[in-house]
Amino acid sequence: MELKKRYWKFFSVLAGLALVLSACTDSTSSDPKKPTEQTAPKEDIGNFPMTVKNDGEIVDGVLTYGLVSDTPFEGTLNYAFYTGQPDAEILQFFDEALFRTNGDYEITNDGAATYELSADKKTMTIKIKDNVKWHDGEPVKAEDLEYAYLVIGHKDYTGVRYGDALIQGIVGMEEYHSGKASTISGIKVVDEKTLTITWKQANPSVLTGIWAYPLPKHYLKDIPIDQLAQSDKIRKNPIGFGPFKVKKIVPGESVEMVRNDDYYGGKPNLKGVIVKVVSPKVVLQSLKKGEIDIAEFPTDQYVGAKGTKNIQFVGKIDLAYNYIGFKLGHWDAKKQENVMDNPKFQDKRLRQAMAYAIDNKSVGEKLYHGLRFPATTLIPPSFPGYHDKEAKGYSYDPEKAKKLLDEAGYKDKDGDGLREDPNGKKFTIHFLAMSGSDVAEPLAKFYMQCWKDVGLDVQLVDGRLAEFNSFYDMVEKDDPKVDVFAAAWGTGTDVDPYGLYGRNVMFNYSRWVNEKNDELLEKGHSEQAFDKEYRKKIYNEWQALMNEEVPVIPTLYRSALYAVNNRVKNFTVDPSSQLTWKDVGVTAEKPEVE
Repeated sequence: MELKKRYWKFFSVLAGLALVLSACTDSTSSDPKKPTEQTAPKEDIGNFPMTVKNDGEIVDGVLTYGLVSDTPFEGTLNYAFYTGQPDAEILQFFDEALFRTNGDYEITNDGAATYELSADKKTMTIKIKDNVKWHDGEPVKAEDLEYAYLVIGHKDYTGVRYGDALIQGIVGMEEYHSGKASTISGIKVVDEKTLTITWKQANPSVLTGIWAYPLPKHYLKDIPIDQLAQSDKIRKNPIGFGPFKVKKIVPGESVEMVRNDDYYGGKPNLKGVIVKVVSPKVVLQSLKKGEIDIAEFPTDQYVGAKGTKNIQFVGKIDLAYNYIGFKLGHWDAKKQENVMDNPKFQDKRLRQAMAYAIDNKSVGEKLYHGLRFPATTLIPPSFPGYHDKEAKGYSYDPEKAKKLLDEAGYKDKDGDGLREDPNGKKFTIHFLAMSGSDVAEPLAKFYMQCWKDVGLDVQLVDGRLAEFNSFYDMVEKDDPKVDVFAAAWGTGTDVDPYGLYGRNVMFNYSRWVNEKNDELLEKGHSEQAFDKEYRKKIYNEWQALMNEEVPVIPTLYRSALYAVNNRVKNFTVDPSSQLTWKDVGVTAEKPEVE
């Protein structure tokens, strides 16, 4: 519901809308160089309310949430292990972080736990409230949060959360991770409900990005850590301490949940929630028929949905951006670091040229009616205090792209319109793009045509689009067939980009490493960065560095748009609101239909 829940950390969502995946109501274009023009005027996300309007009395009902996806959800239903957005959308109903956040995404004492930060800002004392219980009735304890860190920091851990600077920076974590210690010396359980975490250095991200998702130690401790992600206790019978409890899972298709009457925040208004996968191609019809109550709505379908009488739209600028990444190397699992050893795209002029060749403005305006708009940096405007408004990014300039390619030695020596590499050999770029909707293929072809217009031969990997799970499998495993890939990131509530672009971070999918990048990322979460003006200066430098080096091309900023049935009350996407899924209710037993 609230994106602050869904995007608790940057890694909490591998946004599944790689390229532009939501279905387009009229996306067929005879000319792949031009996205289909729509006749409707451009929209402004600022004109959308962030909270639904409903003055009715709440009744005891069940809400159906549409999980918009063209593929089954993976079903790794645990915050420490999941990687895909579909699983995150399910998790938000039955599990949560110990802390809530304010409008600036900073943690508060209003949730399941309270905190105090020491004078030197290196030690946090966390106290879990007495009435917080797991779904099986066991109390949530301090040792459950410690256990989460012991799992994530363990050498046998199979997930990707260890890449977080705050996790790596805990005193004793490095020794524990390497197997030299059996415990993490910087984490101490004081009593059943209290623990302290001490970091090697103060980091301002502690207020927006601390890992605060405990794991039920009593429930999971007997499962070997390297088998946890595939265990039935995570995939078939997961528990949390959120407002709803999992009752039944149809793998990949749906999850039925019932009210958690012992929820620490009070009795939820809804009797239950059903989450079910809905294809983007039929999501509008499902909403009109009342088959689903809420869905994150594909922005390119908005024009066709505008004016639908039984639903309301709420939205805001998303904590996310689309991007095109270059495969510059590989992940060395043994050393736990990225290695930049792929020579194909080492010349940044080639990367810059490919950025200048893309007409993102046309895509945003003509396919998304302004609800997506050209990205200029890797810190989106949803972080107004840190987004560099002066950065110009890469506007469409094919002539500049051609000039850069000429300078880098990529020339058309045969006169066939396609450039060869500097050694005079055939130069083909293999492009990985994701399936998912009617618009996915036309848009992939549009990008390839943009590159062809400046003389680059770009072909789809295996000649086709990849579905969500296989797409990220190829990206994460550095499949040698992939040269360039189109994806998207949910940045999370923590502005610190280390977890996506750090040297020792698995999520750095481009595998780009750079000493200046290391230096700026380190400064960005240093003790000095508690001074917001200093941090802003550092992140402006970082945004400029990334625009110069272009390990990834930011393409589009996105609007988060939700379609909500008129019977739903208290649903919001406002980060400053204290409404949660506990407060959401329905004012009629059955959904309104058009």
